[in-house]
Amino acid sequence: MLVLNVTFKCFPGKREELRELIREEGIDVASRNEEGNFNYSFYLSTEDPDDLFLVEFWKDVDAWQHHRTLPHYARLDELKKGRVEGADIKKYFTEE
Repeated sequence: MLVLNVTFKCFPGKREELRELIREEGIDVASRNEEGNFNYSFYLSTEDPDDLFLVEFWKDVDAWQHHRTLPHYARLDELKKGRVEGADIKKYFTEE
């Protein structure tokens, strides 16, 4: 299993706007509905008001790579423009 922990460093005051757009456009739901996805959830940081966390669990690298070809993945990249100044991505491989 592939686990990704992503920290989006949002521009000041842009975290909630990004979070709402993700919900409105159903990016989180579409990702959760993909074959090979076990979890795709966003969380708010309690320490930094501009950090938005994303935790993803994928069956394998192939499922995640397929996810990266889909329209809702590309849409998230578009939504991040002007709202996210950077991201820290940590990948972990676990046994199922």
